[in-house]
Amino acid sequence: MNDIEAVEKLKEAREKILTEIKKVIVGQDEVINQLLIGLLAGGHCLIVGVPGLAKTLIVNTLANVLSLSFQRIQFTPDLMPSDITGTDIFEEDINTGKRTFRFIKGPVFANIILADEINRTPPKTQSALLQAMQEYEVTASGTTYKIEKPFFVLATQNPIEQEGTYPLPEAQLDRFMFEIGIGYPSEKEEEQIVQTTTSAYTPQVEKVLTGKEILELQRLVRSVPVSDALIKHAVRLVALTRPGSDSNCPQYIKDWVQWGASPRASQYLTLGAKAKCVLEGRHTPSIDDIRYVTMPVLRHRIITNFNANAEEIKTEDIIEKLLLEK
Repeated sequence: MNDIEAVEKLKEAREKILTEIKKVIVGQDEVINQLLIGLLAGGHCLIVGVPGLAKTLIVNTLANVLSLSFQRIQFTPDLMPSDITGTDIFEEDINTGKRTFRFIKGPVFANIILADEINRTPPKTQSALLQAMQEYEVTASGTTYKIEKPFFVLATQNPIEQEGTYPLPEAQLDRFMFEIGIGYPSEKEEEQIVQTTTSAYTPQVEKVLTGKEILELQRLVRSVPVSDALIKHAVRLVALTRPGSDSNCPQYIKDWVQWGASPRASQYLTLGAKAKCVLEGRHTPSIDDIRYVTMPVLRHRIITNFNANAEEIKTEDIIEKLLLEK
């Protein structure tokens, strides 16, 4: 199958995926679309939303539709790194009496990982997961174990309960491609949610893609051609978020931003635009595709200063202002 045929096939698969997910999930179309973009771009996503908005259900349903193995890790203050990565156990052979250590793989060895409330566990345990995200491998007792691809980590954070939490440092937040915000459903959607979840109906979803097909589609996204003008637009957009590094930086950036986005943001803007255009059956991304992924890419990469906090200016306000001017 050539790349043109693969793009057409993915467009059809996307419609089937959305149809299957909607059997279980009401609304949240933008969230699901951004998750699919993150998956095809080979990135990881941070999901932020209050409890009860079906974050876990969305991820679990996505894993089922894509024929991928799924593990949920509930992050707690007493969670140890070995609880995530795995541990060596001491075994004795009954017949020979020989004693050896055997590595038991942890829940990180799955295709889709839901790291539930990742900010509730200490930095040492957070780092164990983040290392696996970056390197696609785990090292235990001097032995390295590869994590099977596709490997997609979705971490959740609760924005309202901050007591007893360990916020992710900026350098670790930067490893997530997207920060996806989940909002409340509309009144009509909530009526539908209540109606379906309080009945005896149990939806059955069909599998649409396999892990092997997803890896091929990730390769396809990487091979999509991008114009020099588009790359310049992405780089320029990110450069404008850095106060003091550019004479053309807007005054509001200098007033409200302490640290701007890293070059990784430019990479993810480009990759996200590629994945979006391929999902929609197009062969070349446009500036509109860049703009679509700008909010989830930059939301967790722009660090506001004291002035912004005092004036109750949020990162989203700054990004929206930036998009209006560019």
